Amino acid sequence: MDTPHEITFPTPLVNADGRLNPHAIGWMRQPLIDTSGIKSSSRWGRNKRWEYWCILTPEHLLALTVSSLDYAGVYEVWVHERATGKSWGKTAIAPLPLLKIPKNLGQGNIDLTQRRLSIGIHESQEGTRLRARIPGAAFEVFVPLPPDHERLGVVVPWSRDLFQYTVKDLGRPARGWVMCDRTATRFSDDSWAVLDHGRGRWPREVEWNWGTANGEVSGWKILFDRDYLASHPDAREYTYRLGIQFGAKWTDGSGVTENSVFFDGHIYKIHDDVTLTYDLDNPLEPWRIVGGGLDLTLKPFHNKQSRTDVKYVASRTDQLFGTYSGVVTIPGVGTMMVTDLIGFAEDVMQRW
Repeated sequence: MDTPHEITFPTPLVNADGRLNPHAIGWMRQPLIDTSGIKSSSRWGRNKRWEYWCILTPEHLLALTVSSLDYAGVYEVWVHERATGKSWGKTAIAPLPLLKIPKNLGQGNIDLTQRRLSIGIHESQEGTRLRARIPGAAFEVFVPLPPDHERLGVVVPWSRDLFQYTVKDLGRPARGWVMCDRTATRFSDDSWAVLDHGRGRWPREVEWNWGTANGEVSGWKILFDRDYLASHPDAREYTYRLGIQFGAKWTDGSGVTENSVFFDGHIYKIHDDVTLTYDLDNPLEPWRIVGGGLDLTLKPFHNKQSRTDVKYVASRTDQLFGTYSGVVTIPGVGTMMVTDLIGFAEDVMQRW
């Protein structure tokens, strides 16, 4: 497989005719793709736009989703209390989207109140503020954007008419509080935020895997490459933010992957495919993730499972939250042992 090129300057996702711009195919270290050219009048019903934020703390799992599917808006807030296993969740579906989602990442805020569900996403140069409220639960989060922080972006082509631009932003610290049944809890220091920003035009039916692991790794647990140590002689003395991002199925045959490692503020792109091994009949059994320098085991502790089938629209989701341990090799940096990184992996089918 040819290595997709790295995009280093702002590029439109589509041409004037609404079809995929071939020069947009590839990957990037910052959100450089302009998606404002996607029009609902082109292939109506196939255009999808969403923002998905997930907050991972030692005590709670939080998520909010704002999405537009052309013919419907889907909005969700979810809170899970790890100690008790109790979850609070609410989804609102509108026959037509209730608001216009910003055309590009960071270019506008989102405020929504619908059927006792409230969501806010406010962007600034300093970071992102998230708020959400549903019956029984609420949270407010600030996700700082560190200077020079890199964010993986990829454009995946299925054809000139069907394609997806996604930004996967991970390894960002999260600060804030969550309230469950009128009991408020402030986040621990080792809390992390993950963003899935998506804009594209999708096929009628698709399956995907997506997973991420987040945390820190001590320099003493890294076998650094000789050249890296030569240029960073005190590398072992530091603790590094680490994020691991991988996906499968939906990118197969496209020539582009969404696999990468985030280390010390920088993206290290993985162009190889990653293989996930798991059993959906027993999803809480360990998952294996191997390939592209990753050799990881996910030990799940919770399955956020959903099933929907209303004829025209159907979905199946198994999102397994848990902890990752194993070995990560980054060419040019070294090989590291990781333990108890918090994250998730999912198996999803959508007919939309």
